[in-house]
Amino acid sequence: MPRVGLMVTCLNDALFPDTGRAVVSLLRRLGVEVEFPAAQTCCGQPMVNTGYLDEAVPLVRNHLDAFAGCDAILAPSGSCAGSVRHQHGLVAQRSGDPGLRRAVENAPPTYELSEYLVDVLGVVDVGAYFPHRVTYHPTCHSLRMLGVGDRPTRLLRAVRGLTLLDLPGATECCGFGGTFAVKNSETSIAMGNDKARQVRSTGAEVLVAGDNSCLMHVGGLLSRQRSGMRVMHLAEVLASTEPVIEARDERAATPRSAGSAGVPA
Repeated sequence: MPRVGLMVTCLNDALFPDTGRAVVSLLRRLGVEVEFPAAQTCCGQPMVNTGYLDEAVPLVRNHLDAFAGCDAILAPSGSCAGSVRHQHGLVAQRSGDPGLRRAVENAPPTYELSEYLVDVLGVVDVGAYFPHRVTYHPTCHSLRMLGVGDRPTRLLRAVRGLTLLDLPGATECCGFGGTFAVKNSETSIAMGNDKARQVRSTGAEVLVAGDNSCLMHVGGLLSRQRSGMRVMHLAEVLASTEPVIEARDERAATPRSAGSAGVPA
């Protein structure tokens, strides 16, 4: 049985714990042994993205120690998975520490959720059931840094009951961009409003993406617009199954006669 370390990410751990739970539920249903290394912290992406590569060195070291011994690392975030795969090497190289460079090169492979399901497990139909109209936003890091392509939409199309609606301008950035949303808030909001308008035009009930950071941004705008739409992480949709309706007790289901109720006939 494959042994996977769940890199839940800071945002999910602090604000969206249901996403982490959904990943565990989904993977266990598919026969994967999931571990949650308690020593994990931030992957260092905020520091790297703002130019503080030296400050990210301790975080890279901690990440390597926390996930040592895992067969693979899975992150329900294209952004954080992309940071580990592409930025940790940059941090190690800048550090000038040959040992850190070797450790990064020999670390367990890191996958975004859809990559692991489709490429490693070789599954598209994960047994999910979600009877709703859905549109999917491909987040920038998953699309451009990781190149996940159509893996998420292939998984969604295999979900029973789900209707997948095309999103106009799908590949356009939603405007979040981490610290970009703080430093350039007006531009970020304008881009988010464009994305929200495109999402609403689909007539979908639910907006799905593989990064809760982007869903938080667009979802906040959709809420302010009183759109009535929900946002959900891909993992939560894939973890959903058809509710089990328990058979009623035969005695309770059978009408009782007056005599059986203790009333004289």
